[in-house]
Amino acid sequence: MNQRKPFMAGNWKMNLNREESVALVTAIAEEAPDPERVDVLVAPPFTSIATVREAIGNKPIFLAAQNMHWESQGAYTGEVSPTMLLEVGCTHVILGHSERRSLFGETDGMIDRKANSACNFGLTPIVCIGESLEEREQERTSEVIAAQLQGSLRSFRRQKVLPPVVIVAYEPVWAIGTGKTATPEQAQEVHNQIRQWLAAQFDGNTAEKVRILYGGSVKPDNVKELMSMPDVDGALVGGASLKASSFLPILRFYL
Repeated sequence: MNQRKPFMAGNWKMNLNREESVALVTAIAEEAPDPERVDVLVAPPFTSIATVREAIGNKPIFLAAQNMHWESQGAYTGEVSPTMLLEVGCTHVILGHSERRSLFGETDGMIDRKANSACNFGLTPIVCIGESLEEREQERTSEVIAAQLQGSLRSFRRQKVLPPVVIVAYEPVWAIGTGKTATPEQAQEVHNQIRQWLAAQFDGNTAEKVRILYGGSVKPDNVKELMSMPDVDGALVGGASLKASSFLPILRFYL
């Protein structure tokens, strides 16, 4: 029986100023679901992280950055280190989002270094993977997902240990910001493949504990069906997380 607590994350991307960010997280904090039933996370832009952390106070909401460098310091102009994220109160970091891969040229190797560094510094990585529309139409989804897992978690494979707090997010690129969504069955098929891969590369106990999120046009009207799938443990929400009126119903998917 699945004992994994659902995990619902809002990725605000390059949206919302500090005032808007505080208003949103305050609304979420006031009406968020029972923390015993659902873990809730928000990922604001870098400029709002400290302000959002202050607004969260002692409310049970996790805080993530949307990216980071793997080094703790150095001559990396424009980058932010894991220690800097910890200093402003982050608990998690989103890594390898398809927009980082496609727009900024991030590779599996870079994501692997970031994920390994995050764990070493005490941050929980949310490692994103997913296929393009062309790859799905060519029936290469399984191949692409396996290759991204192999490359993005290479350091853990070498160590033969994956901390079970690591989170994997499956985001079919063709469903991000397009209004298209993988059917619950399509999501379950890939999530099950990911869990089987984790069991084969590490062990069954790790595979059973790691939470796998679905991302890609998640909305209040489709979240319940997605969350009914046995291997879908939560959602990485983009556009619908920018307003309390759409994000709160997603957090309360079980009602």
